[in-house]
Amino acid sequence: MRGLLTIEQLKELVDAEEIETVIVGFTDHYGRIMGKRFDAEFFISDAIQHGTHGCNYLLTVDMEMEPVAGYDFANWELGYGDFHLVPDLSTLRVASWLEKTALVLCNLEDDKTHQPVTVGPRSILNKQIERASQLGYTAKAASELEYYIFEDSYRTAAEKKYDNLQPAGWYIEDYHLLQGSREEKFTSAARRHLKKSGIPVENSKGEWGLGQHELNIAYAEALDMADRHTLFKHICKDVADQLGVSVTFMAKPFTGQAGNSCHIHFSLWDNDQNSFDGDQTLGPIQCSDTFRWFLGGWMKHVPEMMVFYAPTINAYKRYEDGSWAPTRIAWCYDNRTAGFRVVGRGKSLRIECRIPGADCNPYLAYAAVLASGLDGIENKIEPPDIFEGDVYAAQHLPRVPYTLKEATDLFENSDFTKKVFGEDVVKHYTHFFRIEQSAYDSFVTDWERQRYFERI
Repeated sequence: MRGLLTIEQLKELVDAEEIETVIVGFTDHYGRIMGKRFDAEFFISDAIQHGTHGCNYLLTVDMEMEPVAGYDFANWELGYGDFHLVPDLSTLRVASWLEKTALVLCNLEDDKTHQPVTVGPRSILNKQIERASQLGYTAKAASELEYYIFEDSYRTAAEKKYDNLQPAGWYIEDYHLLQGSREEKFTSAARRHLKKSGIPVENSKGEWGLGQHELNIAYAEALDMADRHTLFKHICKDVADQLGVSVTFMAKPFTGQAGNSCHIHFSLWDNDQNSFDGDQTLGPIQCSDTFRWFLGGWMKHVPEMMVFYAPTINAYKRYEDGSWAPTRIAWCYDNRTAGFRVVGRGKSLRIECRIPGADCNPYLAYAAVLASGLDGIENKIEPPDIFEGDVYAAQHLPRVPYTLKEATDLFENSDFTKKVFGEDVVKHYTHFFRIEQSAYDSFVTDWERQRYFERI
């Protein structure tokens, strides 16, 4: 595939002085890529075989990179040692948006036992992919990510405290080509660098917010797609920074405007056959038992898995009726008011979950999907009846959790999450989400000053 590299191709580019730097990275809880920049010759002579090390505090820090107490995995008492970064050479690629640079993503291993770091996001997804493989399935996925573009640079946005920013568009641009043309300075560069860096691009289009856009990349096997999703966000931010503009993947950047979603498309395959395809009738579709039960399991476990779909305080402000974000757990065929929108037929039959926001960590979100859906298959969980009509108006349907606190409680107290992820993972991420909640609860916001400063 264009942009991906073999070791031999990397060596040739290094010898020709076309590659001088190799970024070696992994994904933290927030979905950010952390790592090091290697001299390319040293990467070839040493890091390919031996990998590298990173401080294990990186899986216990907050957004500001401050170490957080209370984790069993790493803490001051244990001395914050190292874990081992093992390059996954199938992810080696040209980083075309950077000068003379390549990039590789890593799996995390315990520095002493060389076993996977169980609380690492990529490890959590790998465990569920192995479960799917044991049942005879290959999972394929795609992330539809939305973002807002601003004329302000990231530094300027920070200096303005992210207030009164200038959006790249000034009216709703959903599918609007004229308004979209005004944003091609950024979007065309993002498409170009994604393609040149081994991430196939399908298309881009305007979305429903002012300056909001969507850029779609090709679907792939679940781990590959999670890598593409992670790199997509990183590349978009890097390219925006180089152009002196900014983009945000916040789930709900502004009151009264559309949120940024991450619609997840998912299907299971057996060799070249879509395991969701079949001769059974379910509503208006023809499907297999595998499809029915996967859908049933996925829907059943949404509440206790919600933190992996909506991991921030801000994420829950996206779930407003009539906002294009789903508020209730129902499935429909090609109906955008539903949390689960089934689309395609035959070989293209798949489930689109519209619940996750663009702030989700794809490794964790995909792991939640697989764990839930595979439980549906193993226990033959039937989905509810198809819903027809406006899901927003169906007040009797179960609602997604209202807050991060509520979702964290459901995650922590679930026997199912402990069973599929392990008690150590549930404890670790429960602490992570509690810390996020605590940081918000103790912070005085502009909303509070505007409401209470004079009139209370």
